[in-house]
Amino acid sequence: MALNISAWAIRKPIPSLVLFVVLTALGIVHFRSLPVTQMPNIDVPIVMVSISQPGAAPSELETQITKKVENAVAGVSGVKHITSSLSEGSSVTTIEFHLETAVDRAVNDTRDAVTKIRTELPQAIEEPLIQRVDIEGLPIVTYAVASPTMNAEELSWFVDDTVARTLQGIRGVAQVKREGGVDREIRVALDPDRLM
Repeated sequence: MALNISAWAIRKPIPSLVLFVVLTALGIVHFRSLPVTQMPNIDVPIVMVSISQPGAAPSELETQITKKVENAVAGVSGVKHITSSLSEGSSVTTIEFHLETAVDRAVNDTRDAVTKIRTELPQAIEEPLIQRVDIEGLPIVTYAVASPTMNAEELSWFVDDTVARTLQGIRGVAQVKREGGVDREIRVALDPDRLM
């Protein structure tokens, strides 16, 4: 004789209703106790390798450091994407891992890969800095704004006055911040003769 749950629930509805009410009540209680933060901590497996060599040109850094670091970390398991940026005296390589990769393992594997090639890198570099990228507090969405009809001052004012206020009014938006553009300033011209 097979157990038919549907037939049993129809013949005896009270236990099914009690179970439904208990599960619903537990769901509501636990949903209300979920923590809500303005800047949630999202654990994303991204590792950054920063290497500095004061005075070195970006082209020099690319051949002597960045390419070697990229090749070394490309062999680490779980790597999804590698990007590098160079500036005067600084090479930064960002390694994005697949989401199922543990962050600590990603950092350790990256550190091991860079340590293996340390002797191939120039002696003048500062010790490589390998760290996880903590995206808590970083912007979730970034927009770039341009206008062929407005100058920098007008566009900055438009973003601050219209766009930022509109976005700030949306439920769930914690903060809107403009980067770049022109900040409002007031110039005061003093007349030395009238100050006396």
